Formats: sequence, structure tokens, C-alpha cells
Amino acid sequence: MFDEKAFLHPDERLDDLQIKNYKIIQHPKKFCFGMDAVLLSAFANLRKGDNVLDLGTGTGIIPILLAAKTDAKHYDALEIQPDSADMAKRSVIFNKLEDKINIICGDICKASEIFGKSTFDAVTANPPYMNNNHGLKNPTMPKAIARHEILCTLDDVIRESAAVLKEHGRLYIIHKPFRLAEIFTTLKRYKLEPKKMCLVHPFIDKEPNMVLIEAVKDGNPMIKIEPPIIVYNTPGKYTDRILKIYGPYI
Repeated sequence: MFDEKAFLHPDERLDDLQIKNYKIIQHPKKFCFGMDAVLLSAFANLRKGDNVLDLGTGTGIIPILLAAKTDAKHYDALEIQPDSADMAKRSVIFNKLEDKINIICGDICKASEIFGKSTFDAVTANPPYMNNNHGLKNPTMPKAIARHEILCTLDDVIRESAAVLKEHGRLYIIHKPFRLAEIFTTLKRYKLEPKKMCLVHPFIDKEPNMVLIEAVKDGNPMIKIEPPIIVYNTPGKYTDRILKIYGPYI
């Protein structure tokens, strides 16, 4: 049995993921995972034997959730912020997932140099949503890097995803609907064909605030629009679908 305190640095906490007894180390003053990571882990259709890369893994939430829920073979996870990568590595060790998940501290913009081209069956990405023209930057740098395109752009994420994917490999990405035109144009530029899309609405009568997309490298041009995900029935009350997807972590 691990001594939990031995794994934690000052101001960090160990959060129970409510699945396979896995836990994750987080620092509330830096950045903690949100619903977008859980939705992406549920949306990603990973297959038995897949080798997967998670770009911008933060504290490792997506590969840890995917390791709990899928039969993929192995996960590499890339994170540029040393503190976040260190938390992710300690979470992997705490959950005894060292043979399943490898955390690398490095730059998304150089992913294909780090891992090689045509290496992965699938890529997951929960990239910064905002460019320099969108909203105010968080004064806390780790949060600003996670939310704004300070260290990488949408083009960087999609370009490097296309480079590291094998032919017919799949990219799973969550982003903001107001950037859909830019997302689709960039995917097409790098020969990633959008194949599946799902919009996420906070309420049934509100505009969507997230979008989940599956794109296939060198895929044929046809896209399936899935039924939308509605988060709340009424303020504070989750829909049955969210409870099914997100329930273990609430």
C-alpha cells in the first residue's frame, strides 16, 4: 500500500476518480481537470491493441481514464509544463500504470520529432480553446497555458496529430464550436477527414459550448452528426446521459 502523503507536494491533493480505485494528483491553484476531459475520454473510440498519444495531457487525466475504460495497448502522453508532467508521472506510479502509460515532458509542436511519424493508431487532444483574440488570459500561467494558445496553436495540434498518426489513424479532439470552421479547414489541410461530431449544450435551449470531433487520416469524406449531449435538465441537475457518462466522477 502506497503512503499517499509521500506522493504529494505542498498544496497538492489526491482525487478519487471513482473507477478501478484510480486516483489523480492535482494542484487546485494551477489546473484541475474538468468535464471536457471526461467527455473526451468517453467519446474516444479506442480499439484493442491501439497505441495512443495524448497531446497536452496536463496531469494525465485522459490516459488514466482511458486506461480504466478501454483495451488500448499503450498510452504516451505529452505535456510541456514540468510541474504538470511531474504530477502526471506520480499519478501513473501511484495507480501502478507504469507499463501502460508513459508521460513525457515536451513540446506539442515537436511531437513528430519526439515520437516519429506514422507511429500511433489514435491521438487524443484537449487543446487550449482560445487564441490571442479570445477573452482575457488567466493571470496564473499554468491555467493561461491550458486555456490560451500561448505555447501551441490549433494548427500545431492538428499538424502534429496528422504527422504521428498511421494511415487511417484517428484523432479525437474536444474544442469550442465557435472555432468549427477553422477546425474543419485545418483538419482538411492536413488530410484528416472529419468523420463524427457531437455538440455539447449546457441546457437544451442554449447554444452548444463544446464540440467533440473524430477525424481519420486519409479517410473518405463523410461525417456522422451524433445526437447532442445536454448537460443539465435544470440548474445543478444533470441529465441522464451526463450521469451515464460522467456519473462515476461526480
